[in-house]
Amino acid sequence: MNKFFKGTLLLAVAAFAGECIEFLVNMVLARELGERGLGLYMSILPTIFLIVLLASFELPISISKFIAEKDKKYHYSMLNHVIKWTIIFTMILVPLTIVIIPFISVFDQYHPYLRWVVIALIPIVSFSSITRGFFMGKQQMGKIAVYNFSRRLFQLLLLVFLYQLFQFDTKTAVLIAFCTFIGSEIIVFFYLLHMFILQFHQVKRAPREKLGGKSVWRSLMAVSIPTTALRVFHALTHAVEPFLIKAALLRAGVSGMVATEHFGMLAGIAMTIGFFPAFIAHSFLIMLIPTVSEAYAEKNNDKLQQILQQVFVITCLYGIPAVTFFYFFAEPITRIFFHSSDAAIYVQMLWPFFLLHYFIIPMQAYLIGLGLMKETFYHFVWSTIVSFSIMFVLGSMHIFQMDGIIMGMNAGAVILFLLHYLTICKKIGVSILLSPVRGSSLQ
Repeated sequence: MNKFFKGTLLLAVAAFAGECIEFLVNMVLARELGERGLGLYMSILPTIFLIVLLASFELPISISKFIAEKDKKYHYSMLNHVIKWTIIFTMILVPLTIVIIPFISVFDQYHPYLRWVVIALIPIVSFSSITRGFFMGKQQMGKIAVYNFSRRLFQLLLLVFLYQLFQFDTKTAVLIAFCTFIGSEIIVFFYLLHMFILQFHQVKRAPREKLGGKSVWRSLMAVSIPTTALRVFHALTHAVEPFLIKAALLRAGVSGMVATEHFGMLAGIAMTIGFFPAFIAHSFLIMLIPTVSEAYAEKNNDKLQQILQQVFVITCLYGIPAVTFFYFFAEPITRIFFHSSDAAIYVQMLWPFFLLHYFIIPMQAYLIGLGLMKETFYHFVWSTIVSFSIMFVLGSMHIFQMDGIIMGMNAGAVILFLLHYLTICKKIGVSILLSPVRGSSLQ
């Protein structure tokens, strides 16, 4: 337990510094791109993340789970297989993306070089996924913390340098924003690669046993396929969401330009503010996957219950004060930091969405650690169907417009929270009040 909380604390400290930098990054983007440029940036971001997700194939999660559950003597064989598969996978995915990406119409309103920038990111993501999964599984969170912090720091430095040095039109400015994102990924990738090579030689010298490729493949794919399906679905919904919101607002009588501006305020300002404290939730996510996987493999029910209780207590201690502060100080925060006090109402209305996601993020990792990847996927599907339906129906009504969009987002968060929570309680044998159920055991 000490190792769990020490790792979480380290990640949280680094993530807090990273979130501060991310906050500054979004401030720079809001000022340099304007509301329309920020709307364009936020609209294409989910599509790019979808391509990045396919390149990673959720290897960080599956590798970290494998390393946490399996004996050290199998690690070298597993890594050898994964490296070979990643090389082959990347050699297939890059040419395939080159052929397909010109036909993806969402890129048409952006700078033509943006497609090539995205293609350049694919091999970086594929190979960095192996290194991140390895260090997560070993619970060497210092390296993950350095990676997360440095990536955002370099992006901020590159953004400030380029925007101060040159003047760009809107399309070029959006392209530069993505170039700095990818440039920072490349820089920190070399750090991770160097540390991984040093550790790989240590693993190679240790006693080891060979695993068959099919055995490793089955173990990794049992995690990667459902979690990738989950993330692909999540990325697809995020890619569709901007267009669904704009379509609903257009039906409500809002002009296309105003709809884009409202989405920019929602995604670029309100979400930035509301998810600022989520660095703690993401720190839990990284630590929970190997920790819960190890405890579940050992059938240590008491440890699983204790971890869940402590995560919930800590989430309440930071989550409730955070959303309370955002609710009452939304107007000065948006005005001072983003020069757009119009977004304050979105911050206030979305407080249930933010608070519930502080719980949902670590619960997702907990479900993965318990091997409930399929259930996690189904939860996201049902909550998204309900959320999008409400968003479109109410958002299309002139009387609601953006209020209807936000009601749909809040409703989806409530459903997802309840599905995750009740499934975990049933699996580890606790009541909804997190007290042990008599005679219960791991199912």
